[in-house]
Amino acid sequence: MNTKKTEYLPVGTQNATKIMLENNQEVEVVSEYTYLGVKFDSSGSDNREIRHKINQAKKIIGCLNSIFWNTFIGKKRKYSIYNTMIKSNLLYGAETWRITEENKRRLETVEMDVLRRSLGVSRLQKIRNEEIRRLMGVDGTLYEDIEAKQLIWYGHLQRMDEQGLPKKVFEWVPAQRRKRGRPKQTWNEGVIKAMSSRDLRQGQWNDRKGWRKGIGQRRTTL
Repeated sequence: MNTKKTEYLPVGTQNATKIMLENNQEVEVVSEYTYLGVKFDSSGSDNREIRHKINQAKKIIGCLNSIFWNTFIGKKRKYSIYNTMIKSNLLYGAETWRITEENKRRLETVEMDVLRRSLGVSRLQKIRNEEIRRLMGVDGTLYEDIEAKQLIWYGHLQRMDEQGLPKKVFEWVPAQRRKRGRPKQTWNEGVIKAMSSRDLRQGQWNDRKGWRKGIGQRRTTL
């Protein structure tokens, strides 16, 4: 282990316990770090990571602005560019996100921005999002894409061996006092809700093909 590159990120506390190595070297405490392209911070929430992904997507949209507004490029080609260069980056790591209503709105705003530019439609024209999707031939929303990614990962977790580290982490319940106020929706509760909306049942994940079919991949009719 390279001690100079080792960092310690305490989550959910402001008073980090010092970690000392055998050579009396203290591990550096950080408030955030990036691992495999995903940002983690001491809050334990996904807000900073989601905002980071949104800002990256906006920069890409700005670079491709002339393409999306170009009337000589078909909307099918534009949507393909969006999927390849923007959405793939925007939803990287979304399998583990706990989506709040505010983040849901921000993420879908990014997609609608691309679709409106692709159609040459300004927000001032006040055309509803549903109509924009219909004109683009897009069936479904970005949030449904996130749910599908999470359900695929959830099925993979459930099929995993009980001794697998991801399975152990998923099933681990930390001992803590419940905070005052209304509890936030957990990731697992969000997945169960997504299963219910697709009429998926416990145990169906053992049939991989049936599970993916039940999830329902997003379709386009361009």
